[in-house]
Amino acid sequence: MASGEAKPLTRREARAMQEAQQKEAKRRGAKPAAQEPEATGPQPEIEPVPAAPGAAVDSQQAKERAKAAFTAEDRSPVPPEELKVEGPAEHPPVSETKDLAETGEPDAARAAVPTELLVGAPAEPKKSRAGRNLPAAIGVGLVMLGLVLAGLFLFEPLLVGLIVVLAGVGSWEVARATTHAKTSVPLVPLFLASAMLPISAIWGGLEAVGFTYMICLVIALLVRLTEGLKGAAASVMSSVFIISWVPLLLSFALLILEEPNGQWLIATILLLAVSNDTFGYIVGVLFGKHPMAPKISPKKSWEGFAGSMLGSMAVGALAMHFWLDMPWWTGVILAFFTTIAATTGDFSESMIKRELGIKDMSNLLPGHGGIMDRLDSVVFVVPLGYLISHLLTWSVSLQ
Repeated sequence: MASGEAKPLTRREARAMQEAQQKEAKRRGAKPAAQEPEATGPQPEIEPVPAAPGAAVDSQQAKERAKAAFTAEDRSPVPPEELKVEGPAEHPPVSETKDLAETGEPDAARAAVPTELLVGAPAEPKKSRAGRNLPAAIGVGLVMLGLVLAGLFLFEPLLVGLIVVLAGVGSWEVARATTHAKTSVPLVPLFLASAMLPISAIWGGLEAVGFTYMICLVIALLVRLTEGLKGAAASVMSSVFIISWVPLLLSFALLILEEPNGQWLIATILLLAVSNDTFGYIVGVLFGKHPMAPKISPKKSWEGFAGSMLGSMAVGALAMHFWLDMPWWTGVILAFFTTIAATTGDFSESMIKRELGIKDMSNLLPGHGGIMDRLDSVVFVVPLGYLISHLLTWSVSLQ
């Protein structure tokens, strides 16, 4: 053998390397190489060939390579496919209940709410730090304000018709949202209440509103019973809630309209509701750091609430003094209670939407969401404004 060439492996070393290769191929799922048949007869003893000087080093390296192959094979990680446990996979138990109150998970597939309005849907790019499309929101707000002012000071039937439409659409939005909780609410009683309650307010006053309200509840009960008893309790309670929340509370605006200086008083109350949103939005965006109720409405902060309170008080004092010829402090008191009512209305609707798993009541108004997303504070402010204005007028008359 020439000097510098490696000494050939012995038969034992070659067999050891072959077994190592077969073991590795078996673990990796490959077909093992064919094994040489072992001779049964006596094998001639192989005489070691004398190695040239320096060949001993190469022979030692070959032995170390064979040993390293055994060591690497024994320490090689087990392939992932060999770790799989054969047999049927066990799946977690699935509840067969259909009740949202028991499962806590609304059925999005059967709900009549669009996917983009559900919590967890891909969010649209925010247009501002508060998440609103400001140009669209301002445009829609100006259109709605123009219609209200035209109804207040130019054509009163327009205001009555506008309230009927807003009450009907708002009731439809809430009824559709309840389908996400697997509660079906008949729409006919809601539309009847949306028309009957405002009209009774403008024609018969507070007593007529109370009487009509009871009639609407009875109609809702009878209509639901004709559809069967399954789910009737939840449906009737939802109908009572919607009628009380939307058409009944909005009807107080027409009760205020029949009072002396009713147009200016409604304008003042609506201005206070707008001031609450505007000042709260500006101060909250600039300085808001402490959420009021992070689990219900994370964007509402105590700093924004303070801005709403102070801004509304200033606007209320000016409006009551110049528009209604009342002492300025009556505007401060009215603004104090209307700010609390408006904030309560915002939290109430946010709580309902979170319970139902939706982000907005609908997408009818660009930049606002749905009708109820815009009226959530107004429906609480108007009845309280009606009550507080009567108390303030009475207290001023005693002086």
